[in-house]
Amino acid sequence: MSIREALPEDAAALAAVHVRSWRAAYRGLVPAPYLDALDVDERAGVWRSRLTTPDRPSVLVATGDDGRIAAFSCFRPWPDGEFAPGSTAELAALYALPEVWGAGVGRALMSATTEALVAAGFRTAALWVFAGNARGRRFYEAAGWRPDGTAVREETGGRVLEELRYRRDLLS
Repeated sequence: MSIREALPEDAAALAAVHVRSWRAAYRGLVPAPYLDALDVDERAGVWRSRLTTPDRPSVLVATGDDGRIAAFSCFRPWPDGEFAPGSTAELAALYALPEVWGAGVGRALMSATTEALVAAGFRTAALWVFAGNARGRRFYEAAGWRPDGTAVREETGGRVLEELRYRRDLLS
């Protein structure tokens, strides 16, 4: 496995990982019709746009020996003024194909992402995770992330779900 920065031509592969991982991870949490309606082509357009904008987020991909993308992460500066400018990043996404769950791909990608966050000058990072996503929460907690007490309720696919904010000091 290797980890590298994503390229615009990776958009379709990112979209496939994104959709497959959502369908597997959130089945039973997010309404099935919403998950079933996720469109890889539409997501590919979103990722292509993100990867070609001047203020693009940082996106890392983990590839297998065959060069195919098995997982990706995406981070950017925290989007509002809650934290000191430039100090905190948002880990906006970390998704892996279901068939590599538990194989160390996510841990390796999280480690590389943490290194990239520090190299970009961030001191802390935060992310949002569905409160009902026990697997995701265990993964983040094993990597040193902790809930910071902030929660929001957002509608996803017609269901209101609670999201918890997790934070991590990157320099400890």
